[in-house]
Parts: sequence; C-alpha cells; structure tokens
Amino acid sequence: MLHIDSIQNGIVLDHIKAGKAMELYRVLELNKLECPVAVLMNVSSTKMGHKDMIKISEDIEIGLDILGYIDPGITVNVIRDGKLVEKHCVDLPEKITGYLKCNNPRCITTTEQELQQVFKLSDRESATYRCIYCEAKYK
Repeated sequence: MLHIDSIQNGIVLDHIKAGKAMELYRVLELNKLECPVAVLMNVSSTKMGHKDMIKISEDIEIGLDILGYIDPGITVNVIRDGKLVEKHCVDLPEKITGYLKCNNPRCITTTEQELQQVFKLSDRESATYRCIYCEAKYK
C-alpha cells in the first residue's frame, strides 16, 4: 500500500475529479515550486469512488476561480503546524479574468492586446461562460 506522509505546513487540494490533477498541476505551475509537491491519482474515496489529490508543502497563493472553473467541488485545505486551519469549498466562479481567451476574431481583445480577457458565467447548469466585451460563448 502506498503511504504519503501528512504535511506540516501547506495546502492540500482534495476531492479533485479522477484524472484532473495533472491539469491543475500544469495550470498552477506547481513544477516551478521548490518545495515538495505530491500528486496522488485515482485514490479510493467513499464519496467519489476515485479522486485525485495534490499536497503542496508550502503555503502558496492559489486562484480559487481557476480551480472552480477546472473542477468545481474541489476542497482547499490549509495546514499549519500539522493541523487544518482553513477549509474552502470551490464552486464555479461568476467571473474568470486572465485565464480564458476569446475565440471571436472581431472581439476588442484581439486588437487591444493589453486588455484583460474577462468571462462571465452565463449559465450555471451548462457551465457556460461568455466574453464580457463581445458576448461570445467560450468553447
């Protein structure tokens, strides 16, 4: 059986849908950290069947909006001195800034490169986002 020690200080991303951990690892650029990072995939879970987890042995700033967009339902646990001190449940964000790119060639963000890409949640059921400038749906 695989055994990964608990962390003393840092962050545990839990309840990640099985198979999504590597995408989060890439998006959060965890490869650039100099601290230990453990990526656990297909861990047995009574609640989810199987899940992924990421343990980061450093308290870093994590964009909850990006986590919520990639996989709503993730739990972010902050650990200090071996104890859970904060717990955040992530959901679909109302707005995403600087992560998605508008595919509409006529959008102002195509010509105005310095303009921040901003998408607003337009339909929670289908997790549909639209550009705030041109209303184009994000694929």
